Amino acid sequence: MRVGTFVLAAQFPGQGQGEALHRAVRSAEVAEESGLDSVWLAEHHFVPYGVCPSAVTLAALLLGRTRRIRVGTAVSVLPTAHPVSLGEQAALLHLTSGGRFSLGVGRGGPWVDLEVFGSGIEAYEKGFPESLDLLLRWLREPRVAAQGERFTFREVPVVPRPDELIDDPGHGPEVVVACTSPKSVRLAAERGLPMLLGMHCGDEEKAEMVRQWRKHALAAGRPADDVLAAGHVSAGVAQIADRRPDAAEALLKAMPGWLRQGLEAHVTVDGRHRAMRDPVAYTELLCGLHPVGPPRLAADRIAATAERTGITRFALLAEGSGDLAATEENVRRLGTEVLPLLT
Repeated sequence: MRVGTFVLAAQFPGQGQGEALHRAVRSAEVAEESGLDSVWLAEHHFVPYGVCPSAVTLAALLLGRTRRIRVGTAVSVLPTAHPVSLGEQAALLHLTSGGRFSLGVGRGGPWVDLEVFGSGIEAYEKGFPESLDLLLRWLREPRVAAQGERFTFREVPVVPRPDELIDDPGHGPEVVVACTSPKSVRLAAERGLPMLLGMHCGDEEKAEMVRQWRKHALAAGRPADDVLAAGHVSAGVAQIADRRPDAAEALLKAMPGWLRQGLEAHVTVDGRHRAMRDPVAYTELLCGLHPVGPPRLAADRIAATAERTGITRFALLAEGSGDLAATEENVRRLGTEVLPLLT
């Protein structure tokens, strides 16, 4: 069982953006100190839902400040990035960290980001497979050319080569795909890439996505052993307290205000209608789905998800209280009190 934190760098009402980023960095440092396996960094633009605009940049900082923990992006948004540029950065972090970097990628949403960065709505609606395949080629081949709808360029050498890790040559960085639909599940499966499944999904939905992934991966000719050991990641929320009502109260006091402020700030690129979740109901849903309560309850909840879904890697949002000291304590208890119950 590998348990890590999911860091959004959320800006809660009344907080500054620097405060949110400081809490994000500190929670990652405490995660390593407390024995957790990994930290996964979200990426958002122009919204207080999360004030980290470059997950790979923050990953570089955290890899430099830590020595053991794995650092991943959850996710780097491919439609607003050039796959070669992102591949170069991933290779750099993989090589200089001794193989501790994981590149999570996703399709993102139909946000105004597409306008600002010049990629356009087509990159979101149709361009993700082309971008993903170009990224994978960059991480696996010594020279790459492109002749696609979005990207066309002559053959160039891959520098630095991600498979030239001194202590473990022949392997590049892990690539994980955020999956929210049957189409994205099939896309990841056919390429043999593990999934990152969102915190809004329950165990039954995640288990079905894993079943579909296995079916498509086997149909694509993936080896059975690779299919069974796919390394999917389940995102969730964790709030540890001696009593479950206290843990839930900490989240219900802070998260709805953050969700309301953050989600309302999203602007679609083409004016399409976007329904927003009810912040209080969504927080209550998350409290019911995930490890929120005493250490034993939290460990049992994580173990139950693993048993029902087959997923043994977790990225748990620990900053739901919005408070720096409370977040550090929450991460510390997750590592020192919950994790030992799972080993």
